[in-house]
Amino acid sequence: MKFLGTIAVSLALASVAGAQDVVSAPGAILRGLDKVSGETTDIELSGGEAQDYGRLTVTLSECRYPAENPSSEAFAHLTIADSATGTVVFDGWMIASSPALSALDDPRYDVWVLRCMSS
Repeated sequence: MKFLGTIAVSLALASVAGAQDVVSAPGAILRGLDKVSGETTDIELSGGEAQDYGRLTVTLSECRYPAENPSSEAFAHLTIADSATGTVVFDGWMIASSPALSALDDPRYDVWVLRCMSS
């Protein structure tokens, strides 16, 4: 199932890249949800930066957006590790407009992309 999600995200990135120029951003703004408390937290990351969120460590590799309309879409490559077990629980691209297409599967936390930081 993860393989199909990766293919779907790759196709989405390819269709946007083919239709318009895509620019790499210096960082991204993500949102985390603690499903137990219902509390949300915004997470600002620069490319290559990691930040702890609960028992997760979220690392942003890259964030891309359409050059013609920076506010229209965001694609972020994230690696999310469970610091309690040391295992990677998510490694791939998340799309801001389709968070369920390639989502973190964790019983307590959700993390999704809001937008790229364009400057």
